[in-house]
This record gives sequence, structure tokens and C-alpha cells, in this order.
Amino acid sequence: MTSSDDRRTTIEADPALPVIRIVREFDAPPARVFRAWTEPELVARWLGPRDRVMKIDTWDARTGGSYRYSALAGDGAGDGAGPASEVIASFYGSFHEVRRDSRLVQTFTFEGVPDGVSLETVVFEPVGEGRTRVSSLSLVDSLATRDAIMASGMDRGVIEGYAQLDELLAAG
Repeated sequence: MTSSDDRRTTIEADPALPVIRIVREFDAPPARVFRAWTEPELVARWLGPRDRVMKIDTWDARTGGSYRYSALAGDGAGDGAGPASEVIASFYGSFHEVRRDSRLVQTFTFEGVPDGVSLETVVFEPVGEGRTRVSSLSLVDSLATRDAIMASGMDRGVIEGYAQLDELLAAG
């Protein structure tokens, strides 16, 4: 299985292994991309589909730290003044290794499927001209789990999220 957008995101599932590999290049050096990946106020601005608001509950991006966030429909204010702020999904995990500007190893769990934890390794590498290639490898417990994730529409969230990250990086 492979899907990609017309920019640069490649999402692949090896037919023989319970893994998902995502590769994308960004027009910014590794330090800026890594910062956008690890500072909670920046993560909330680009993570996930465009029609969702990410509410960061906890975000401690250091080796041994943890995180939890929710995807909300509506404006995310929850004050009743705007559209509804219904929680669509919540996620949590632990940062196993945070190596500044180059590597993250973390777990990822969708609260709706607590037995489906994945181990993710994200590598940030310079590719010249101030650009960065981000390669993510997610390992799950079975081919069935991997196929369920691939069929969930996760590609939309990844592709739209990365487009929002492009916009964030372009804004400085």
C-alpha cells in the first residue's frame, strides 16, 4: 500500500511487516522543523486535518517525557460562542528518546484503541539548501492493526497536517 500527495508526502505500508513509513521534505533546516515538532504551541498549529483543532493537554518533549492531546471539531474554544468543540479523538504517548534536531522515538496510542500502541521513530536529516527530510517509521503489533490505521483516513491528517506545517515554516 502506498499513498502520496502531489507535493512530497509518501506513506507506505510494507506488505510483509506491520509498519508504516512516512517520508516528507520541508523547506526549512532541521532545527526549525524539529522545533515545530516538539514545542506544544507550534505542534497545535499544524498537527492533523485542517478542519480540526488540536488541544494539547500535556506535552513534555524530552527523553522520558509524555504527551496527551485531543482533536476537536469546531473552534476549540469550548466557550459556546463559536461552533461546537466536540472531542473527536484523543491520543497519548511517551517520548522514549528526544535527540535535538535529529531524532525522536515515541509511543503513540489512540485512546479509542488502547491496545493498539505503536512505536514511532522520526528522523530529521538535512538534504541541502536549507531543507529537511523527515522520515517516520511506525511499528504496530500486527498487519491487521497496520491495515486498520491505513484505512482510517490517517493519510488525510498527515498530508493536511504537513501542508499546515509548510505554512507555519514559511511564516517564519
